[in-house]
Amino acid sequence: MSPLQPSIAIVLIGVGATAVLDLWLAAIKRLGVPIGSFALIGRWVAHMARGQFRHASMAKAEPVNNELAIGWVTHYAVGIVFAAVLVAVQGVGWVEQPTVVPAVLTGLATVAMPLFVMQPAMGSGFAASKTPTPLLNCARSVANHAVFGAGLYVTAWAIGTFRP
Repeated sequence: MSPLQPSIAIVLIGVGATAVLDLWLAAIKRLGVPIGSFALIGRWVAHMARGQFRHASMAKAEPVNNELAIGWVTHYAVGIVFAAVLVAVQGVGWVEQPTVVPAVLTGLATVAMPLFVMQPAMGSGFAASKTPTPLLNCARSVANHAVFGAGLYVTAWAIGTFRP
C-alpha cells in the first residue's frame, strides 16, 4: 500500500461511517425520535472562530451565515478525524483486514465529544444534565456513536471488498 492509499482509505472510511450515521438519524427521525441540529453545530463552530466557546443556550445564540453548511462540513470532518484515530491506534493493517470490535469501541469512545465537550459548551450541561431527559439523551448519543462505529467497520469492509 503506497503512502497515499491509507490517507484515501481513511477519508473514505470517515465519510462512509458518517453517512451510515446520517442514514440512522434519518430513520429514527422518521420514527419520531428527536435528533440534534447540524445548524446549531455550525453556529457553535462559527462562534468558536470568533472566540466564543461556551453558550448558555446554543439555540438562543446569534445565528450565523451558512451555519447549516458549516455544521454538515464539521460533522463529516470530525468523522474523518475519528476514522484516522481508529487507523492510528489499530495500524494501517486494520484498513486491509478490518475487525468489528475496534471499530465499534472507537465509535463508543467518540461519544465523549458530545457528552463532555459539545453539550456543556452549547448549554445543555455535562452529559445533557440541563435537558429535560438527560439519561435518554445520553442513551441516544451512545446508540448513535455505536452506529457510527459499526459504520467504520462496514465502510472499511466495503472498501476492501470492492478494491481491485
